[in-house]
Amino acid sequence: MTLQIYNTMTREKEKFVPVEPDKVNMYVCGPTVYDYIHIGNARPVIFFDVVRAYLEDRGYAVNYVVNFTDVDDKLIRKAEAMDTTVQEVAEKFIAAYYEDLEGLGVEKATLNPRVTENMDDIVAFIGELVETGHAYPSGGDVYFRTSSFEEYGKLSRQNLDQLQFGIRIEVDARKENQEDFVLWKGVKPGEIFWESPWGPGRPGWHIECSAMARRYLGDTLDIHGGGQDLQFPHHECEIAQSECLTGHPLSNYWMHNGYVNIDNEKMSKSLGNGITVQDLRGRYKKEALRYFVLSTHYRNPLNFSQDNMQQALNSVERIENAVAGVHHRLGAATDASGGVTPTLRVKLDAVLNDFYAKMDDDFNTPDAVTALFEWVNEANLVLRGEVARKADLDALLEAFAKMNAVLRVAAEPGAELLDEEVEALIAERVEARKTKNWSRSDEIRDLLAERGIALEDTPQGMRWRRK
Repeated sequence: MTLQIYNTMTREKEKFVPVEPDKVNMYVCGPTVYDYIHIGNARPVIFFDVVRAYLEDRGYAVNYVVNFTDVDDKLIRKAEAMDTTVQEVAEKFIAAYYEDLEGLGVEKATLNPRVTENMDDIVAFIGELVETGHAYPSGGDVYFRTSSFEEYGKLSRQNLDQLQFGIRIEVDARKENQEDFVLWKGVKPGEIFWESPWGPGRPGWHIECSAMARRYLGDTLDIHGGGQDLQFPHHECEIAQSECLTGHPLSNYWMHNGYVNIDNEKMSKSLGNGITVQDLRGRYKKEALRYFVLSTHYRNPLNFSQDNMQQALNSVERIENAVAGVHHRLGAATDASGGVTPTLRVKLDAVLNDFYAKMDDDFNTPDAVTALFEWVNEANLVLRGEVARKADLDALLEAFAKMNAVLRVAAEPGAELLDEEVEALIAERVEARKTKNWSRSDEIRDLLAERGIALEDTPQGMRWRRK
């Protein structure tokens, strides 16, 4: 099997060949940490987590970098609104981001570099662009000279003439050309700043990713990912900056996930229809959220609705019921003789081959999920038999574990909690809510839900029951 990746740069599926054998350097643009992440952010968070997991499953050592933009105009405005510092705003929402990762069943990246911790590299990067004629200081700012990079617009298939005609750009007398973009912003009164050869200020948005990707992953990445909305201008500007400086491709493979709609309408601040991950994980289990995202191909639009989420919940329940049934029968299995039934072995091999073939085809998670349901059908056939052989049950669980290790759309059944353990956890959750320790409250709720405990608020207080 050969992994094929759709490359946004070439608009074709290409055989994946990393720069170094058995190693993958992957950079995905991370959040600007001025607020809680929303469902639009959750899609790349979950999808590229699966990409990393699948590459590791194939034997690659993956160096996965996701940056934090911890200083920009939004953070400055938020700090003013909260009457606090930019640093404190960033710390608050980075902590919230990590809580959301856990609530989505997502592993942390190998590294989450911050802009404020890489300022020397950013300033040095800009300095090299100025020295080589690709950037120029003007009025306390520094701008990238887009005319110095003939391929500007190659990712989004636009050229400078099209950009000049098709984009309304506010005229700025400090720029040589209105398509030039800022690398360094001179400080304004009351703003946070760093010293530089061009005066005090802070970096523009695009330069930070170029500098940090180069520092932590080298001149050429294997995979650069992000949302479709980042193709232009963000990734286009990254390419121009980096390739002018290094003379090498910034990334060999570009991957972009599609937009997220809410009830078939584009998600936007103007419509006020955004949904935070914090809200979602309070309403849905992590496996259902992952299933919902992965049931649509990553390059296609994804539509969030109550109906679609209910379908995701139902599907996850069907998978988990089959897994729980196999575990239950395994605990009572008496026929330990012989190996796996030959017909079951053939069927399970076919399921796994189908799963890997779909994942090798540009990470086709919807069809990979279909393969998982083929496993559910085989499991249910075994469970309907009067006698289930231990070897067959073990083989079923082994096949399931391989697929679920990549997708993580179903929870393994845990040991059943004793009544007194449930009561103790509920008492701890009540106390956590009194002290507004929401993260611990949510953690306990999720733990109880995973163990099959449903909580009910009544006039007499909290009650619980086993599902």
